[in-house]
Amino acid sequence: MEIELIILLTMLGVFLAGNFLLKLPVSLSMVLGAVAGALVAGEGFPLRHFFEGTFVYVDTVLIIASAMVFMTVIEASGALNALNAAIVHRFHRMPALMLVLLMLMVMFPGMVTGSSTAAVLSSGALVAPVFLMLGIPKAKVGAILALGAIMGMAAPPVNIPAMLIAGGVDMPYIGFEGPLLLLTIPSAIVTVLALGYRYARKMDHQKVLASLDTTIGKQYGVKIYLPLILLVVLLVLTRAFPSVVPNLGMPLIFLICSVVAMFTGRKFNALTTVRDAIHTTIPVLGKLMGVGMFIQVMTLTGVRGYIVINCLSLGPVLLYLAICLAMPAFGAVSSYGAASVLGVPFLLALLATGNQIVIAAALSFICSLGDLMPPTALAGNYAARIVELKYSRVLVHCIAPFVLMVLFGLALLLWPNTFAFLV
Repeated sequence: MEIELIILLTMLGVFLAGNFLLKLPVSLSMVLGAVAGALVAGEGFPLRHFFEGTFVYVDTVLIIASAMVFMTVIEASGALNALNAAIVHRFHRMPALMLVLLMLMVMFPGMVTGSSTAAVLSSGALVAPVFLMLGIPKAKVGAILALGAIMGMAAPPVNIPAMLIAGGVDMPYIGFEGPLLLLTIPSAIVTVLALGYRYARKMDHQKVLASLDTTIGKQYGVKIYLPLILLVVLLVLTRAFPSVVPNLGMPLIFLICSVVAMFTGRKFNALTTVRDAIHTTIPVLGKLMGVGMFIQVMTLTGVRGYIVINCLSLGPVLLYLAICLAMPAFGAVSSYGAASVLGVPFLLALLATGNQIVIAAALSFICSLGDLMPPTALAGNYAARIVELKYSRVLVHCIAPFVLMVLFGLALLLWPNTFAFLV
């Protein structure tokens, strides 16, 4: 047995033992796996590599932290509640459009933080009562929340698996918006309509509105939405007119919009709100640091190269089958880990088949679906908790959309040049 395989099995074994047997957080389990891999490889305790690996994704960490501050601030200001009520009030006569807009609300936190957990726990928790009042069964509401959060996680502008895959091959995270929007928006629309439309068209409009907070929107008017409008404007301008508008960077854009939100809605304690935001996002940031250290040790010990070589040696059928099965399955451990450990070698194996940005986007999309995989199933378990059901009952309604989404991602992998115009 090759030494690289022994090291890989040791790292994965220690990681799984720490996570499932000792019930340690994913981040600490990855750190233990990295330490074990270095010891087995005869590298001792390479502190420099541990340190470098921990901070390899520092840019992504800053984006997620600032985005979570923004999401928490606009939630505290009442903007999300006002938007919720406005959607139901204005579009109740068009149930299909109303459901799609509510689904976009579920997705939004994931789109700006790159975390399905953030989406479920923030806007997902706010939108869930509306879905339930429309008459949609609890299990289907849980499935809508879980799948919507994952689509938000995979959608632009912040897709962490895509960032990890692109970073692994020294490719800039540029041009991903088109392919990712194609993958996520139609998937989200089909999901919410398939699971909820037949219930929404029979809803009692007055009963639903009576349960929503409509006063805050009337009290502050359009002003309460200014932070959201400003965010969209700054993101568009910095990309559409880079020679005119300086690239402020996403962390600074989120912080600017957060400051604006402090003066556009309900008054709240800014220090407490920011502290709560950082507290909520620490597990996600810890995962990124653990993944970074894990991948650094894999690179140091030759394991990463070993995986790449073996992926390149797979035949086309086995390669695509491994992508469709192994990447989501690895998500039971960590979607971010799947992107780094498997996404990078799969991308290298497919580089000759077509546009690399389309391929990386499709791989990141399939990776993100791993947040449905038990036992971890971050998005699924939190969604089930919100609707007060066991995850197994929610998972039943996720299976068909999951299969269709994997096949959708596979279509882009098979014909990447067909979709290259989106880049």
